[in-house]
Amino acid sequence: MIAVAAVLGVVAGGCTGFLIQAGRAPDKLPSLSQPTLAQAKGPAPEPLSAAQDRQVKVDGDLRKLLLKRPSGARAADYTVGEDGWLSLDAYAEMFDKPDTAFGDLGADQFRRAAVTNWLVSGNRTVEIRLVQYRQETDLAASEAAEDAYYWSERESDTDQWAIPGTGDGMVYVHNSPEREAGYLDEYQAEAHAWRGDIAMEMWINDTKPVSKKAIMDLAKRQMERL
Repeated sequence: MIAVAAVLGVVAGGCTGFLIQAGRAPDKLPSLSQPTLAQAKGPAPEPLSAAQDRQVKVDGDLRKLLLKRPSGARAADYTVGEDGWLSLDAYAEMFDKPDTAFGDLGADQFRRAAVTNWLVSGNRTVEIRLVQYRQETDLAASEAAEDAYYWSERESDTDQWAIPGTGDGMVYVHNSPEREAGYLDEYQAEAHAWRGDIAMEMWINDTKPVSKKAIMDLAKRQMERL
């Protein structure tokens, strides 16, 4: 009887409270409109300069971001690209399987590529490419660099070092020369890195071994320009 009385008391209290609340007039809701905001006065801020906004710099003439030919060097015996530019098909031709590379580059949203090359002294040549991607769906520049790391590291008798200040940029020195009938033995060093939407590719070829200092110095200075 005590338990039943307790339950009835709870139910009666709940019903009473509901009836009291139902009999009251509804509270007025706050207005959904917002007060008028004060508008700032004076001229709009100036757009950021290329020094402050990196995208301004990389959307300009990409060739201007390439390292300049050093004093004492001269034009190479062969010209790479057209007026410092590499078209999609010209760039794809530099791969072992051009047809496959052409399709892959299109899928990766290749935008453009700038290139420079020169002859230092004797038989030493330098070639640098800056390859830019649209990157609307994927981080293609970093993926291109990762592919380059993979293939460079597969070469036997190769030393490698990180490029300071680039995150994961690397230089590689191949200690064994490439031998081809009718040609002098050729040593090679290469560097790969990326920044934003640009992948950097660099090669030094010589009939003499290429030092770490030679490739590292060029790679660091090129990445500083980006």
